[in-house]
Amino acid sequence: MDQVDVPHLFRSEFRRITSSLCRYHGIAHLQLAEDIASETFLAALETWPYRGKPDNPAAWLHRVARNKALNLLKRAGREQRTDEVVLATDMTDEAAWSTDGLHDSQLRMMFALSHPSLPAESQVGLALRILCGFGIQEIASAFLASEETISKRLYRAREILRIKGVQMEFPETTQISQRLDAVLNTLYLLYSEGYYSECHDTVLREDLCFEAMHLVRMLMDYPPANTPATRSLYALMCFHASRFRARKQVTGELILYNEQDRSQWDHALIAEGSHYLHLASSGDILTRYHVEATIAWWLTVDESNTSKWPSILSLYEHLQHFGTSPMVLLNRNYALYKVEGAATAISETEKLGWMGNQFYHALLAVLYAPSDPVRSQEHYQETLKLVKTRGDIDLIRKKLT
Repeated sequence: MDQVDVPHLFRSEFRRITSSLCRYHGIAHLQLAEDIASETFLAALETWPYRGKPDNPAAWLHRVARNKALNLLKRAGREQRTDEVVLATDMTDEAAWSTDGLHDSQLRMMFALSHPSLPAESQVGLALRILCGFGIQEIASAFLASEETISKRLYRAREILRIKGVQMEFPETTQISQRLDAVLNTLYLLYSEGYYSECHDTVLREDLCFEAMHLVRMLMDYPPANTPATRSLYALMCFHASRFRARKQVTGELILYNEQDRSQWDHALIAEGSHYLHLASSGDILTRYHVEATIAWWLTVDESNTSKWPSILSLYEHLQHFGTSPMVLLNRNYALYKVEGAATAISETEKLGWMGNQFYHALLAVLYAPSDPVRSQEHYQETLKLVKTRGDIDLIRKKLT
């Protein structure tokens, strides 16, 4: 059996199985659904190498998971502990395990995990676990936390869902906007974790980015969620994903934007992003995803276009109306450098005084390079003290030499 089959299936089927089981048992029994899903994949690892991989592996997994859940229900009934497992619907309903049924369950799960009662970090942690099939160690690496901390955080999140009586259902019409905002923010953070990751010494995790894109496409298939904000978020993801091939060397080292081979950019993804950004332009609603997607589109434009960097600078100025962050301010100052020169950008950047921020020092290293190589080297040395991934370390050492 091909050894990559089960890990690949785990990423795609874990969420389908867990989401479907939670529709039967209720999301209060999320841990139970996770355990059954994990046991199902363990059964596959124990069975397939000897009996051969089934013709339809996904269907095999779903059938085994459903049988495990049915056996658990029967055992609970015999032991008169029916309060432990609540049967919400007929487990033998084939429609619920059909493609449409599984799709519906995953959408419901997305809204449940983005419930406003959960802190944002818990929403992302559960999304990594349930929607992306991450293990505790992977989530701990993503959050730069211990496995014990993550296990406790996920436990508390599950308890909140249980105590609040959160249901696996779509929000009412009056709540769809607020709940969709939470879902989009969770998927945005998921994509961001993949786009710049400090997990496993891997700066770019394409698998996580494409999982986030897949989930956004699922949202667009649900008419109430197919809003300009959703389409602009998908456009943003397309534009960034279009540069993946050019953004990382074979060794894992990042290639900076201005050093990338543009012939390696995926122009089909750029076209797809442009299509959805155009669709997102209908109506009078402007979100931060619109602004970020437009910035990402300008980054795909050739440097010969004199409107490029002034437009990007203006967009970063506008993006600050949606809330400032270190990355927004530093990227704004890089655009300022491209428009008004290094001196102005250095002055604006040094006002921030973020001595413990690796990106602050990395930007100043770039800004000082033409006029003061010694100061540039000093900032690269400070950056080297702060970076965590092997790819970042190799990149900064290369700059220092």
